[in-house]
Amino acid sequence: MNKGNLQCSCCAGSRADFDSPIKTEKQSEKIEQSEQIKYKEKMIHLPGGEFLMGTEDNEGFPADGEGPIRKVTVAPYYIDAYTVTNQEFSAFVKDTGYVTESENFGWSFVFHKFIPRNLTERAKQLPQTPWWFAVEEAYWYQPEGPGSNIDDRMDHPVIQVSWNDAVAFCKWAGKRLPTETEWEYAARGGHEQKLYPWGDELTPNGEHYCNIWQGDFPRENTADDGYVSTAPAKSFPANGYGLYNVSGNVWEWCADWFTSTPDLSQFVNPVGPNTGQTKVMRGGSYLCHKSYCNRYRVAARSSNTADSATGNLGFRCVIDA
Repeated sequence: MNKGNLQCSCCAGSRADFDSPIKTEKQSEKIEQSEQIKYKEKMIHLPGGEFLMGTEDNEGFPADGEGPIRKVTVAPYYIDAYTVTNQEFSAFVKDTGYVTESENFGWSFVFHKFIPRNLTERAKQLPQTPWWFAVEEAYWYQPEGPGSNIDDRMDHPVIQVSWNDAVAFCKWAGKRLPTETEWEYAARGGHEQKLYPWGDELTPNGEHYCNIWQGDFPRENTADDGYVSTAPAKSFPANGYGLYNVSGNVWEWCADWFTSTPDLSQFVNPVGPNTGQTKVMRGGSYLCHKSYCNRYRVAARSSNTADSATGNLGFRCVIDA
């Protein structure tokens, strides 16, 4: 793998790499910030404080802006213990009538192994990432396209949602997306400079602690961790702060614009640049494998355009303390 690539090949399909018609106006601007916080019972209070952000480890990707290691301070806040689920997003849509960006586009990205057979001829392969296909009518409630559903996945992370969709949900729920600093502080779970939320060993005592790809990517997933696609949002051992699946399962949107050169002059509640082309994603997904996308490490980073949505991308929310 070329460590100079900021966007690794298996992370997520991007609309920026695909010829797509312009969608209708963003509905996220129509959703007003709620004064009532929804699903607060799933949130964990974090006291904030100083921590070492970033990494200079040999397994990292310097071109992604993972380093240098810097001491930063984050204010107290609350964060979801687990990602927004299909059940929660369904309640949001039912209450507001919100239509996601994928529905406005008429398609979204599906991993090649999950495309229904009756749709394979109509699916369009993404040349830059040949395991991703644009599938018509692949939406959050039918993530693999017509014929798929989420009936048995209501406790799984909602997927096929863009950054703008996530912001709309946050407004409805009286919350917001975490900054990248808040996300990393929470994901580390109180550990200092460990590779993963639980330590430096990927499978302590042979036990799986996250949902990632096992086998030969992108052809065979042995599913040794129990899952070939998403796992329930509240699965595997929680980290030291009580957060689930901050490594693997689904990538998580953050509030910040992406930059590969972080502003080292910010020491307190640092945020990304004021503008940019892509939004930060953190945590890795069930498609991550060390041979292609060793980005399930807690300091790893990636990004995507704010209108992109894929079958391995979700989010969790925060509120100020």
